Amino acid sequence: MKKAIEMFESIYKKEPAYTAFTPYRICPIGAHSDHQLGKITGFAINKGINIVYGPKENGVIEIQSLQFPKRAQWHVEVTPKVKQNDWADHLRGATIALHKRYPLRRGLCAVIDGELPIGGLSSSAAVIITFLSALCTMNGISLTPNELITISKEAENRYVGVSCGKLDQSCEVYCKKNNLLYMDLQDDSYELIPQHPDMKPYKIAVFFSGLERSLAGSAFNMRVDECRSAAYALKAYSGMDYGKFDETNLRDVPVEVYLEYKDRLPDNWRKRAEHWFTEFDRVQKGAEAWRKGDIEEFGRLSFESGRSSIYNWETGSPELKALYEIMTQTDGIYGGRFSGAGFKGCCMALIDPAYEESIVETVTKKYLSEFPDLNGKFSAHICESADGVNLK
Repeated sequence: MKKAIEMFESIYKKEPAYTAFTPYRICPIGAHSDHQLGKITGFAINKGINIVYGPKENGVIEIQSLQFPKRAQWHVEVTPKVKQNDWADHLRGATIALHKRYPLRRGLCAVIDGELPIGGLSSSAAVIITFLSALCTMNGISLTPNELITISKEAENRYVGVSCGKLDQSCEVYCKKNNLLYMDLQDDSYELIPQHPDMKPYKIAVFFSGLERSLAGSAFNMRVDECRSAAYALKAYSGMDYGKFDETNLRDVPVEVYLEYKDRLPDNWRKRAEHWFTEFDRVQKGAEAWRKGDIEEFGRLSFESGRSSIYNWETGSPELKALYEIMTQTDGIYGGRFSGAGFKGCCMALIDPAYEESIVETVTKKYLSEFPDLNGKFSAHICESADGVNLK
């Protein structure tokens, strides 16, 4: 927060009137599942996005990120209708989605700062939620948690063009410290499962690969389409009713139908469906393991999820795959996987705090021995679970 305040005061020659914070999230089990209305698990962590801001009565939004050089500007009532291909597109999309539902008159001047490197922790969703909280404050709007999640998702789906589900936003809104969020995206029902009193202690490690950009990033939407294609074909093979392609989800297909007809699917479609159905099972088993206080089993399932992401979902740069394999061989790590879409960014791990120093040292040494060019870009961070965003 301090850096953002200093930047705001440097630009506007006054102190910011308001501040807000949204945590990043991790998903130990349930990745690549939400857009097909599956089940997920998640934690918010005690690092995230800070915003400092003040009002602009003329309706102009003027916002600077400490992670990007260009300041963005638009008016609440004449936001560009198509994306501008810069970092602020998520926020333009959020402005349009909010304005569809509520009148906007006041703008804001703001500085945003992310506490960790970009990639894998839902920074885009956290930025949107943080921005929406500020814009709502400026215009006297109180959003329900569901509205905040829906508007944030709409900004990414319709304006930015990313076919994400609700996982990121839900974790950042609903999570509570030392509780596992267990959520069903078919009906948005969720449970916060408290940490068992006999559970071994844990912290959350985040390892940033140092990979900032990946040409494979556009493949995220393709994976979603492959899931829908698999679901559509399985419905057809089994004689199930089917409707519009973009409204078809693997959640519509019973696992028995998948098992009977999966060998008829093209290989890529079958792999995506295999990940989805096995991940659905892992989430349910993981929730029960957490409920019982069995963090070793929960961690094992997270590692299993990571392996399925590599071989069935087929994501992961060489750097992220190497990080994952190093984690599986490091003492004191209960479990972990890629965090986020898996094309760049980071891996997350649940760790035994007693091994914290040795884990950071071991993972760093082994990783940089394989990728010495990333020395200075790779980083390791130890975090804790945290509450979701505070809706005032």
